[in-house]
Amino acid sequence: MSKQLKPIMFVGTGSDVGKSIVATGFCRILLQRGYHPAPFKAQNMSLNSYPTPEEGEIGRAQAVQAEACGIPCHTDMNPILLKPTADETTQVILNGRAVGNQPARAYFNVEQRKPLFVEAMKAYDRLAAKFNPIVIEGAGSISEVNLWPMDIVNMRVALRTGADVYLVADIERGGIFGSLYGTIELLPPAERAAIKGIIVNKFRGDSTLFDSGRQIIQDLTRVPVVGVLPYIPHLQIDAEDGVSIDSYETRPNPESINIAVVRLPHISNFTDFDTLRYIPGVTLYFTAEAKHLQAADIIMLPGSKNTIDDLLWLRREGLDAVIQSHHKEGRPLYGICGGYQMMGQRIADPDGVEGASRTVEALGLLPVETILQEGKAVRTSTFTYLPTGATSCQGYEIHCGETTPIDAPASPVVLRGASDKAPDGYFVSARLWGSYMHGIWDNEQVVRHILHEIAPQRTFTLEHTLKSREQAYDLLAQGMSEHLDVEYMLDRMRSL
Repeated sequence: MSKQLKPIMFVGTGSDVGKSIVATGFCRILLQRGYHPAPFKAQNMSLNSYPTPEEGEIGRAQAVQAEACGIPCHTDMNPILLKPTADETTQVILNGRAVGNQPARAYFNVEQRKPLFVEAMKAYDRLAAKFNPIVIEGAGSISEVNLWPMDIVNMRVALRTGADVYLVADIERGGIFGSLYGTIELLPPAERAAIKGIIVNKFRGDSTLFDSGRQIIQDLTRVPVVGVLPYIPHLQIDAEDGVSIDSYETRPNPESINIAVVRLPHISNFTDFDTLRYIPGVTLYFTAEAKHLQAADIIMLPGSKNTIDDLLWLRREGLDAVIQSHHKEGRPLYGICGGYQMMGQRIADPDGVEGASRTVEALGLLPVETILQEGKAVRTSTFTYLPTGATSCQGYEIHCGETTPIDAPASPVVLRGASDKAPDGYFVSARLWGSYMHGIWDNEQVVRHILHEIAPQRTFTLEHTLKSREQAYDLLAQGMSEHLDVEYMLDRMRSL
């Protein structure tokens, strides 16, 4: 399409109302209609991140949205990423590179935010010079009045870019009339004028039963309701951040194979396990309860943004003993990234990467030790999974530190890269190994290999693959097109 469109922006009455998914679906709608869209979110706070081809780091949601647009992800799509490392401290990633840890009070200083907004808008301008239209996502609620002076992601972005703004509300939460009316009434006139429509999200049942509700909302806010989107269960599209982890199972199912992921306080990239979530006959659940961990056939130790603190937490909660017992009973145990580091003999942090300089004893399951370092490995990888010899597997790495064998020959889990074949991880047996390779469970041969250890006579159907993700984007776009006034939205975007 040759005609330029204005950017479109999806903002919310609160967090986790579905902005990311709505933006993802609209990206696919635009692609299907012949446009060349790209996603943008000025600032994201998330522990689910993803490496770009140029070895930068962005929020997982924008990587997913780029995939829905049919393009590679880029750091310009999410120029500022915040990864909490403790309750009051966050790692700041600017244009794909970590620039240090900051206390929340320092980061949210008004004066400090000014240059960050400039950097974010530079990224937007670079993106807009290559793609059209830009699909922008806001963050949290746009009615947090106390945060307006520090805003670099919501309505300030809308006014700077001239975007048409659509306000998303989650009807499942209740109180939708008050949240929509209050949100819009609180806005200053210029920002209120930028709101072109309202989207009611996650409606269950016959949406025509809400026709009177639509009219009431329009009468109250003087803004049209452009769609009532249905709740779509089991939509195989990666979640944005830790808020959405609550939608996962939390306990075992006695009728299935149970795979437990330890719910660490600083868990990161929990979408690593989504392939397992959608296998019939398998229950994937996240838990911090000893009794539910004890019931698992397989235990997974996930990534962490603060590995040492999470390891010490395991000990305080007595979960280290549960994990040790699980291993001694011969049941499978695997670790990814921070989980892999925890499985070693010790973790040293001489430079205070995660806080105070310290060395701690780890779980002692693998003959390796980890030294945390300032530099961060951020890359996508093609790898060979050595236990089966499967080649052309896909994954990615995002980690600080180096893990090496202690008084033992290297026994890697994978060989990374098509040419250099760099080793990664430590393999003890098919029931015990750790690796830095995020996304390893997205590869069919890896998943089938571990499930064979538990149920060698069974055949499993894997549903969450690249093909299934493409189908999920198309399904989302179809559902949104059926319940959203897309033509109204496009007509507005054409009126430059």
